Amino acid sequence: MQQQEQRAPAVSALRPIEARVAGRQHGPISRLVSPDDWGERLKPFIFLDFFNAEIEPGFGFGMHPHSGIATLTWQPGSDVRYQDTTGKNGILQAGGLEWMNAGGGAWHQGSLLGQGQVTGFQLWVPMPPGIEDGPSFGQYVAPDEVPDVQIPGGSVKVLLGSMEDGAAVHSSPITSHHDMNYFVVGLEAGAVWRYSPPQAHDVAWIFAFEGAAILQGENAIGELLVLGNSGDIEIAATGKPTRVLLGTAKHYTHPLVMGPSSVHSNANSLARGAEQIQALRVNLVAQGLL
Repeated sequence: MQQQEQRAPAVSALRPIEARVAGRQHGPISRLVSPDDWGERLKPFIFLDFFNAEIEPGFGFGMHPHSGIATLTWQPGSDVRYQDTTGKNGILQAGGLEWMNAGGGAWHQGSLLGQGQVTGFQLWVPMPPGIEDGPSFGQYVAPDEVPDVQIPGGSVKVLLGSMEDGAAVHSSPITSHHDMNYFVVGLEAGAVWRYSPPQAHDVAWIFAFEGAAILQGENAIGELLVLGNSGDIEIAATGKPTRVLLGTAKHYTHPLVMGPSSVHSNANSLARGAEQIQALRVNLVAQGLL
């Protein structure tokens, strides 16, 4: 009986780089994605802020509203004092996750308790119909509850979605209401990691924010790379350790109807959100919080 030749599994081609996005600077914040620019192409990743600055304790953002979206804040360099109109308040340890699903309208605030050089990100995710007008929900995930998956030469933090590791699946404790993955990849100098996103994920981007990296075979640091709709993602740390933010998802098909701090799928929903935000504002003023 003739022995069959054993063949290695085929390796998918790398996703092409479609664009390099430098973002817009607002003080210590670099706005990499907004709903009125790359957010349409990358939805459900409709807004992404990168924060990198020297701070003193107490620096932060006062009480402000949202509706129709959820915000995910990852602040690895400082504890954060938080409060929101769902009644939650406390201190989130550095490296934890703040998920504020504003639903039909909510307010929240946060201040950093550390000092020195601090880096962090805030992402906006549009809530689908049926969720965008619903109750608001604040979820605060401790650092040790964020899945940290070991890979050769590094690790992957699963902020949203899930990652397969052999037979195991490591999932974020947060429900995003989308088929999406949002990871922080950390690699030692010289390490290379290749990732095959789920086949349905026709949206993908990467952003090297620390160290030195080659992404998709090209030098890249400080620019968000918008990738094609199929293929693998490859990250290589060159002369020093690197950290890279990575997002992949199934494209969100609903429109983005925007207000000052809200995004909905239709004008009527946006109007209802504005009414709820105003009603909550009256209560906050009465409590001396505004």
